[in-house]
Amino acid sequence: MNFRIEIEFDGTAYAGWQRQGASLRSVQGVIEDAVFALCGERVEVVGAGRTDAGVHARDMTANFSVEKKLKLVEVVRGLNYHLGAAGNSVRILRARRVADDFNARFSCLGREYSYLILNREAESPLMANRVWKVHGRLDVAAMREAAAALLGRHDFTSFRASECQAASAIKTLDVLDVRRRAGNIIEIRAAAKSFLHHQVRNIVGTLKAVGEGKLAASDMARIIAACDRSAAGATAPACGLYFVRAKY
Repeated sequence: MNFRIEIEFDGTAYAGWQRQGASLRSVQGVIEDAVFALCGERVEVVGAGRTDAGVHARDMTANFSVEKKLKLVEVVRGLNYHLGAAGNSVRILRARRVADDFNARFSCLGREYSYLILNREAESPLMANRVWKVHGRLDVAAMREAAAALLGRHDFTSFRASECQAASAIKTLDVLDVRRRAGNIIEIRAAAKSFLHHQVRNIVGTLKAVGEGKLAASDMARIIAACDRSAAGATAPACGLYFVRAKY
């Protein structure tokens, strides 16, 4: 039985999505442990995205196959029971049966991320580890103009982490939007079929520099053309990044 599950998690205490050995706690690993506790079967839980340490998810899609016959309510309640009992900040929102060839990673047609900046002087005890706190009012209009220059198909080498293992830096960015929300929150939303390692966080760091006036929106064309990571802004911290949804 191949099950598709939708997952919400606070990534603060995890070394990212991907299992990295017994010494590091990962989101994938704790869900696999919960499946074992529920079914007595060791399986691989495949995720739509491989989020970094400290990155969160509002609705991450994953799948796993087991021999044991389970009702959908048993999957959701059972996994959540074992995840909670182990003290994990990971929960299963929904589950459904899917075809045997469904793979959350390779069947995915698109991924969407959201990045939250708290743009005010004071820290927030309510949003600790869930936003990037930036003091000094950011120019959202300039950030939005800069973001528009990154839309479409480009060589994103300037926004690519040095350890990125993607075969090509050429990606198509379908959505990159910057909005000021209530509560001094600036939200940056990005959508594409796939992303390079740290691409969203490097873009956010560059847009923040534009908002501060350290870069101009017109600099984006030069940064893209440089194909040089040092031409772009700093990498934004992981705490403000959320995997929003996967498209199938």
